[in-house]
Amino acid sequence: MFDTRINGATVVDGNGGEPFTADIGITNGVITEIGNNVGRAKTIIDADGATATPGFVDIHTHFDGQVSWDETLAPSILHGVTTCVMGNCGVGFAPLKKNDEQRLISLMEGVEDIPGSVLAEGIDFSWETFPEYMNAIDAIPHSIDFAVQVPHDALRLYVMGDRAENLEPASADDIAAMMSIVRDSLAAGAAGFSTGRTDIHLTAKGQWTPSSEATRDELVGISSVFADSDHGCIQLVSDFNLFRSDNDFDKEFDLIDAMAEAGGGRPLSMTWLQRVPGEHQWRAIEKRVSQAAERGLDIKLQTAARGIGVITGLDTSFHPFTGVPSYKAISALPLAERAARMRDPDVRKRILREKSEPLAGDGSPVPPFVDQMLAQIDVLAGRMFPMEEEVDYEPPPEKSFLAAAQRKQCRPLEAIYDYLISGDGSQLIYFPVFNYADGTLDVVYEMLNHPRALVSLSDSGAHVATICDASFQTTMLTHWCRDRQGPRLELPKVVQMLSARNADYMGFADRGRIAVGQKADINIIELDNLKLPPPKIVRDLPGGGRRLLQGAQGYIATLVAGEIVIADGEITEARPGRLVRAA
Repeated sequence: MFDTRINGATVVDGNGGEPFTADIGITNGVITEIGNNVGRAKTIIDADGATATPGFVDIHTHFDGQVSWDETLAPSILHGVTTCVMGNCGVGFAPLKKNDEQRLISLMEGVEDIPGSVLAEGIDFSWETFPEYMNAIDAIPHSIDFAVQVPHDALRLYVMGDRAENLEPASADDIAAMMSIVRDSLAAGAAGFSTGRTDIHLTAKGQWTPSSEATRDELVGISSVFADSDHGCIQLVSDFNLFRSDNDFDKEFDLIDAMAEAGGGRPLSMTWLQRVPGEHQWRAIEKRVSQAAERGLDIKLQTAARGIGVITGLDTSFHPFTGVPSYKAISALPLAERAARMRDPDVRKRILREKSEPLAGDGSPVPPFVDQMLAQIDVLAGRMFPMEEEVDYEPPPEKSFLAAAQRKQCRPLEAIYDYLISGDGSQLIYFPVFNYADGTLDVVYEMLNHPRALVSLSDSGAHVATICDASFQTTMLTHWCRDRQGPRLELPKVVQMLSARNADYMGFADRGRIAVGQKADINIIELDNLKLPPPKIVRDLPGGGRRLLQGAQGYIATLVAGEIVIADGEITEARPGRLVRAA
């Protein structure tokens, strides 16, 4: 007698092979039999005509704050994710010295666009050490599993205090202390270590992050801890000096090579995207990674499923009129009333005539590229698109606001304005900043096919009112397997990339495949009916904070450890999720 039997599913098992039809028997949260007519069960899930996949493993999330107040970890759970990895890009909330809470809040608010008021209200900060943090979040019931990495910014602040915030180099004693903390955290089951080295990551005070200027000695020293560990990954983000005057790409990559070498064979992964400016930098990264692989270094490339950009609207973090004085004068009005006021011809004329005041600068977490973007809006409008009810993440140029303006014989800014103020003002604009320089996802297609690519970069839990990429898993299944007008990816490969490949990279041997003995983390999906509606602004964060939330249609059920956490697209009361302690 099984606890649960999934009947007649088309199984895509995560190994990359051809789908097959089978029943799946589950006992005590583990897959115990796969075959035909496997036997009786207490609970039956009819999957005839549906597809069973392993639960998806998302290795790049920022739920570090949300894990404290949200048991469900939405929106990831809505897109088939059953295990997520937090603590990416060097930001997080442990280790923590007493009275340093605001420093870590400022970091997360600036780097990951999560309101400081939300973090202050939602997190109780009942820990000091990293193992204590792990215990605290593991004590909270959750729907899905989660793993944590030691974030460099928090680590540096804990050891160095003000000197870290002032970007001073770490001493030999500082480095030894950081190494000791990472070693203890790995022993407690931390999944790895992360660092951030990009000039567009700023704190809420507009300062560079503490880890951004870490020296070679510091990074190599911390990485060397992994040489003595049987588990753990190193994650980093770098723009490779793209925005600096010397722009020494190879010097930065030499440092990454040194980190990988010091890690003694433990895997390292980095963000990989087509930046703008720097449209061809991703090729240089690919070349250096290939050269490193020839020398035996295990460097992987974290790759997005689509363009990475911003979603703007009158109720998001910013939009083309946020800094305009006449708009600022009415910005506190309720959304529908604000849109109505903006439809007044005199107000419209003033807002369109006035120049935007800077949003970035001293004391502002808004990165400079936002002001640069707003200053070039009439040109960039060729890559800005209305988000329609049928969301298109590879929209053609004729759908852009530049094309709309040409048809209306007006400025693109006017076309954007008239779109935003229509109805109740809730319309959204999709602006793919990265991975869309040529107006297609051909670059992403090439990246996804790279043998060292890891599908990731969802940033789930971050950029809550600016970006909504937590639906990457559903995009992989719909756009890349079914809907794209152009080269596509085969379903078995996509499922493998979403599950087994990411699980293997993290060293999670008990999940990522539908196989006997594996954890019963399973999705039952109606692939033909799978659909992404547009994101919506909701106010469900602590203190009524707002965020973009995007669900999906077509997930019949998602199981974590054999318990149903999603039923017909809705989150259930089951809370089988736990902290994954790597070992």
